[in-house]
Formats: sequence, C-alpha cells, structure tokens
Amino acid sequence: MNLSVVIPLLNEEESLNELHDWIVAVMQSNRFLYEIIFIDDGSTDGSWNIISLLSAKNENVKGIRFSKNFGKSQALHAGFKAAQGDVVITMDADLQDNPEEIPELFDLIQNKGYDLVSGWKKKRYDSVITKNIPSKLFNWAARKTSGVKLNDFNCGLKAYKKAVIKTIEVRGEMHRYIPVLAKSAGFTNIGEKIVQHQARKYGKTKFGMERFINGFLDLITIWFVSKFGRRPMHLFGALGVLMFIIGFGFAIFLGIDKLFINPTARLITDRPEFFISLTSMIIGTQLFLAGFLGEIMVRSRKDEKRYNILEELNLAQEKEQFSS
Repeated sequence: MNLSVVIPLLNEEESLNELHDWIVAVMQSNRFLYEIIFIDDGSTDGSWNIISLLSAKNENVKGIRFSKNFGKSQALHAGFKAAQGDVVITMDADLQDNPEEIPELFDLIQNKGYDLVSGWKKKRYDSVITKNIPSKLFNWAARKTSGVKLNDFNCGLKAYKKAVIKTIEVRGEMHRYIPVLAKSAGFTNIGEKIVQHQARKYGKTKFGMERFINGFLDLITIWFVSKFGRRPMHLFGALGVLMFIIGFGFAIFLGIDKLFINPTARLITDRPEFFISLTSMIIGTQLFLAGFLGEIMVRSRKDEKRYNILEELNLAQEKEQFSS
C-alpha cells in the first residue's frame, strides 16, 4: 500500500464528507493505493455516523472510535498503530489542510529519502494576536530547545516514512513534538515544505490560548525525556553529587576554621555556612535518590493503557496481521 492518511478528529461532522471526497479525488488522480483512517476522539456530534457511512461505501476508509476524548496524541498513536502504508500522512479534519499537498509530500518521503516532512503554514488565516504571534514565539522556543530547525511544529499536515511512526511513542500531549521524538529515535533526515493554509470553513477551533502554555510545558518535558528519559541518573545523580560536594566543602571549611583558625569564635550552629552546608547535602542526597528511583522506574515500567477504543471499522484484516 502506498499511502495511509491518518486523520484525528473531534466534532467535525460538517467537514468529513467534503474532506473524504477531496482526498479520494487526489488518490485516484495519482493512482495511489491508499487507506484513510479516521480516529474519532470522543465526538459528541454525528461524526461517527458519517465515518460509518463512508466506510460502508468505500472499503479504503477505516474508523477508530474512542469511548471519550483522550486527546490528539492518543488518537495519532492509535492511527499509527493501524496504518499500513509505506508513507503515512497526518492531517486535520477541519479542511484547513489541503489534500492537494499529498502527492508532493509522498514524493519527498518515497523518492527524495526524507524520514519526515513537516508542513509549514507560512501564510496563515488565523488571528494575529491570539494565534500567529504566540505560535511564532512557541516555534522559536521549540527550535532553540530541540535543535530541530522547523518553522511550524504545530502544523497537522506531515508525512512520515512508515518506520518512523512504527518506532516512536506519542504520549500525553507530545503530538506537537513528533519531529523531536523522531530525531531522538535516530531519524535525522527531517524536512519542511511550505503548504497552503485555508480558513476554517465549518465550526470553530478546538484549541485556545492554553495550548501554547501547555506546549511550553511539554517542550520542557520533551527536552528532558529526549536527553535523560533512559538515563535519569545522569541528570539527578550529577546534580545530587554537585550539591553534596558544595555542602561537604562548607562543612570542611567550618571544621578547619573552628579547629585551627578561630577556635574561640561563635558556635558552628550559629553560623549561616552551617545551614548552607546541611541544606546542600540533604538536597544532594535527595536528588541522588530521585535519580536512583528514576532508573528503577525506567527499567520496571510496563506498557499502560492510554485510551479505550469503543468501535473499529474495516480494521479486521490489520488485526489478523498483528496477531499472526
């Protein structure tokens, strides 16, 4: 199979038929062997009914329905697990991503050797104050922190080599940082393509200003996980040893000063250096123990269930393949 198009969605019933017809037209005109995987992330409108109708008339349409809203990252994880195409395209369901971009994205992965190509909505139709400016600040911080030189981490339109999506683990709210996860997994050939951004045609955005605050918090998390996720002792242990050495150094200074330099001076417990020494050694010990416990947790962690699938459509064959 050439292409898997993975589309997470939440309450997008108005756009699904139009999006489906548009994608199918692109696939047929380019003679792609394809599948479209809709992941309904707990919609409360008629989205699932429309997906069911689409899958009944088009066997290439697959559906995954969550029992409630678990978030975009979990939806992408489920879609990636089910995807069978050599190239996987992700896009949003609100018609702001243009399916006409798919053939060129496919070519960049399949023929130009990229592991991942991220869309860049250089010209946007969103609010300048509430979206464009915060987005630019967010992307600047993400570039500086991660070392991945992309202009638009938040763009939902991306293309992946199959090996990438089968290797990375998209957790929590880390869908914004899939390129960073891919880089930390060894997929370094990451490109960017300017894509057309279209004004929202139906409904309203599901994301507010809080996503940028959460995004910056997630950025700190992804920086830590990518550098120290498999070796927490390297961070906490090093900081713990440093703090303990500082505290121990103050203790030695106080001892030498009291025994040989100023034996008649005030009591050691009355001096601020004593409390600096004591606090530093306690903090150092705690940090070291945090690193030690982190190492134990990394080695004993088991896979956890992060979402609950209520229904699936046209995925029986894939299930058999996974179980064989």
